[in-house]
Amino acid sequence: MDREQKTAVVDELATELKDATAIFAVDYRGISVPQAAELRADLRNADTRFRVVKNRLTLRAADAAGTDVLKEHLSGPTALALVKGDAALAAKTIRRLGSEWELLDYKGGLMDGQELDPDSFTAIAKLPGREALNAQLAGVVASPLTGLVRGLGSMIQGLALQLGQIAEQGLVSGEPPKEASSDGEADPEPTESPEESSEEQAPEGEDAGQGEAPETTEGDADLGEPQEDASSDEQTSEDSDEKEDAS
Repeated sequence: MDREQKTAVVDELATELKDATAIFAVDYRGISVPQAAELRADLRNADTRFRVVKNRLTLRAADAAGTDVLKEHLSGPTALALVKGDAALAAKTIRRLGSEWELLDYKGGLMDGQELDPDSFTAIAKLPGREALNAQLAGVVASPLTGLVRGLGSMIQGLALQLGQIAEQGLVSGEPPKEASSDGEADPEPTESPEESSEEQAPEGEDAGQGEAPETTEGDADLGEPQEDASSDEQTSEDSDEKEDAS
């Protein structure tokens, strides 16, 4: 590798150090090529790149990136896990595979600009991954929402039942509710108005005793009353006839 190639590697590594949200320095001594390939593949799921660079070039890159804390860990075979995604998932992957292979001892690193010691790395590795945390958060948020939806459904159902009862009483349609009699049943509507019944039927006793007076005949006068002379009646009749002829 010539000078220009080394300069290009340093610049590229310095840029990755600046962009990384977490940096894990591990001892890769004893790792095989298949194991390294498996580790790189699993770390991609956490948006993490596993790089093995000579310590001398890494020191220059650390100076350029302002990550001087890494310098104390750059002794012996050292690889860097440059995390841009899920730091917890990356730490979990390194710890899991390292435990299976009895390799990949954690040396030190950085997270969000702060130094990360081995105990802190182990604690982060035990945390759920980002997807698991998002699922848990979604469950916590959805729980009160589910209760709210159920509560609103119960309220709407109760309101519908009340409106149905009001409609049965005639308060919604505009018709007055039917008054119930003393026995609880609605009073029957009258078949005809009082005016019609008064015209068709007379009150009892109104015409009782009224009728045509019996015709009286001659000789029906009460006894004891004086009877007028018949001749006077004839004279009166003749006087009235003479008056009519004179007129």
